[in-house]
Amino acid sequence: MDADAVTGPPDGMVDAREELTPMLRQYFECCADYEDALLLFQNGDFYQTYCEAAEETARVCELTLTRREDSTGTYPMAGIPVDSAASYVERLLDAGYRVAVAEQVETPEEASGLVERAVTQVVTPGTILDDELLGTGTTNYVAAVAREGATRAVAAVDTSTGECLVTSVDDDARLVAELDRLSPAELLVGPDASVDPEALSVEPMVTDHAAAGMDDETATERLEAYVSSPEAVVDDVAERRACGAVLAYAEWTQGDDGPLDYVTRIRRYDPRDALTLDATAIRSLELFENRGAGESETLFSVLDETACALGRRELDGWLRRPLVDRERIEARHDAVAELAAEALTRETIREALREVYDLERLAGRVARGRANARDLRSLATTLGAVPAVADALDDAEATRLRDLRERIDPLTDVRDLIERAIRPDPPVEVTEGGVIREGFDDELDGLRATEREGREWVADLEATERERTGIDSLSVGHNQVHGYYIEVTDPNLDRVPDDYTRRQTLKNAERFYTPELKRREDEIIGAAERADALEYERFREVRESVAAETDRLQALAGALAELDALASLATVAVDRDYARPTFHDGGVEIEAGRHPVVEVTQERFVPNDATLPPGSVTLVTGPNMSGKSTYMRQVALIVVLAQAGGFVPAAAARLPVVDRVFTRVGASDDIAGGQSTFMREMTELTEILHEATSDSLILLDEVGRGTSTADGRAIARAAAEFVHDEVGATTLFATHYHDLTELAGERERVRNLHFAADQDGEDVTFLHRVAEGPASSSYGVEVARMAGVPAPVVDRAHALVDGDGATTGHDEGMQVTLSGLGGVATNGAGGGVSDGSTTDERDAGVTVDPAVAAELRDVDLATTTPIEALNLLADLQSRVEEP
Repeated sequence: MDADAVTGPPDGMVDAREELTPMLRQYFECCADYEDALLLFQNGDFYQTYCEAAEETARVCELTLTRREDSTGTYPMAGIPVDSAASYVERLLDAGYRVAVAEQVETPEEASGLVERAVTQVVTPGTILDDELLGTGTTNYVAAVAREGATRAVAAVDTSTGECLVTSVDDDARLVAELDRLSPAELLVGPDASVDPEALSVEPMVTDHAAAGMDDETATERLEAYVSSPEAVVDDVAERRACGAVLAYAEWTQGDDGPLDYVTRIRRYDPRDALTLDATAIRSLELFENRGAGESETLFSVLDETACALGRRELDGWLRRPLVDRERIEARHDAVAELAAEALTRETIREALREVYDLERLAGRVARGRANARDLRSLATTLGAVPAVADALDDAEATRLRDLRERIDPLTDVRDLIERAIRPDPPVEVTEGGVIREGFDDELDGLRATEREGREWVADLEATERERTGIDSLSVGHNQVHGYYIEVTDPNLDRVPDDYTRRQTLKNAERFYTPELKRREDEIIGAAERADALEYERFREVRESVAAETDRLQALAGALAELDALASLATVAVDRDYARPTFHDGGVEIEAGRHPVVEVTQERFVPNDATLPPGSVTLVTGPNMSGKSTYMRQVALIVVLAQAGGFVPAAAARLPVVDRVFTRVGASDDIAGGQSTFMREMTELTEILHEATSDSLILLDEVGRGTSTADGRAIARAAAEFVHDEVGATTLFATHYHDLTELAGERERVRNLHFAADQDGEDVTFLHRVAEGPASSSYGVEVARMAGVPAPVVDRAHALVDGDGATTGHDEGMQVTLSGLGGVATNGAGGGVSDGSTTDERDAGVTVDPAVAAELRDVDLATTTPIEALNLLADLQSRVEEP
């Protein structure tokens, strides 16, 4: 955003600040203090914008642009209703703006001249606090990146909950992976750090706001306001710089001069303590987003049986950072197993948790002094559900459940205070009364009684005065301008008593008051005003008392969040018939495994076993649509889910603890980033070959398909050999390059699996069942026909395959003739190659290298483009030896 375009007076308008009207001068002074934000300037019931800022606001928010004329000149203006500002602010954020909100900080009655206004909050994508703009059960981080030497540090704060995380990595690739995992909505980049936003799967707003304050001394001073010994919590210089910077930025956006009291959980973590899932893996495995169905039909959507927002956020975090500590994983499994077995306990907990509001965000609003009376009642309702949760865990046996029981503090004192102080259904506005319960404060009760008695006296006055004056049409009323009055119509004015004093003349009536009515009015108004002020004072005292227990509230929120996530996993395990996985030092052993998402979206799902020895490379062949990709993904999802602490969709599973899951599945162009499908594929493959360890799980799907057949086949084979020989990671490799299956006879830990199909004429039935050995065919032409490719194209493809004598299989011999090069006969039976040339062919002077013959034999004509065929032919021709 061009700040000058929206903060300065337009051309033709007086731009000397002293010559502006007082209100415009105040507006532009606020703008000058927040040059990188669009300013919303409160004027009564509207937030106004002026000049070019008004034009931008009107365009983005689709508002009617009006014009104002004064001594300064004529200028545009656009207003947003205060009561419905959230939706408009969301549009401005989506359009890339930061939004500074300048509130009226005094009432017109308090002001001696122009009402004072001050910026109370800067709303940015990473520091949103309004529940209307925040997703339920989601995190919303603003992150900062700093660099010191080879260390890249990342710190992130969720200003809605007070969570603060900090970590560091040692190279740019891991930095990108960690940022992708955190998915910040906003990113502060230090002057010595380099982050290419284009490399991230998320699209955060990037700012250098924190650059000036990212030195170690300033950052350490900032941290000292949150922790007594910053070096004890964050001992790395880069981490302190990032952490101090992001906290300073969060304070700035909240309009606070000091620390954010509710940020009490500054936690350093090591990325190596979690199974690493980079953006590619998260996207390929469709953990949180399905490319065709959005947030539905994902692993998270299947597992999310949480009862409250706390649990939903916790479960999200568990899937983004599965554990690698076997003891911690099994502790979660113990808890899930007990909750799965104890249906009554589980349902009692879930029923109670349904009454729990988002305690973390409630505690944050209370600590910031922004909670209203309804927020406090929601807090009381939440605390009211806690005893039932605690009671349900009294007999828990699992260590994790017993620990949670100890951590569940019902905060009875806080709940009792709110129940005694706040009315059950208070208004949203806390300054106009109706908030504090009767009996909580004697002085307040006395004022309310005075007000009530006065109003009752006024209510009886009409009947009393009608009887006294004999005027049946006499009425008693009230308005904001003239207060209480007695109204008498003109025909009855001659009957008005002498103690009536005229207050207002109407067209057909007169309004009066009496000395007693005036006294009562002063009494009512005075009592009401004093009561409203005292009630607000008492409300703030209650809120401050609750805010003093922020640490206890946040600790309770953490315990309830974990319990809800465990109960959700247990519920899914029971409802979906999941099995408890076990861990060992061997390979992946899954009995009757299922894909957790596909099985709930399809009427029928065929389970499959998976036996993957440690460090094995398993080549998976078979037709398209037969289930290869589903099979590979389900293995990875079972691993991820098991290490997150959940049971898995299988009859049984024995698994190793893996350190990282890599995926090279599917392909798409990144045109904006200058990458073709093939280049993107090779980039992902490069990262896998560099980063994978012997404890990793790798999924490779159709590597090498984006270039010529010869190049692609060579890359696929070389990659498979490198993974086997150098990396040693357990790998699933789906391919249509059938000659790769020969590696099973050349490498000790390479094995073949295939997905079988039945063919009856042109009809192919996919069995979706995995079997040992390589596939006999890819059935490419048959799949094309099933997809609806026009019959002439399918027929021509069949003719090309049959006419050339080509087949994609290995289970039968084939004859290949190259017109123009002499006859060449090869025998592909058993995967070997022999010189079957005839005497006449040898006399023609053509000798074919066995490797050339083998490569030609395995050409998949159904999937080879014309240009690939020409390139292959040229390559083969160049390799035929002339005597």
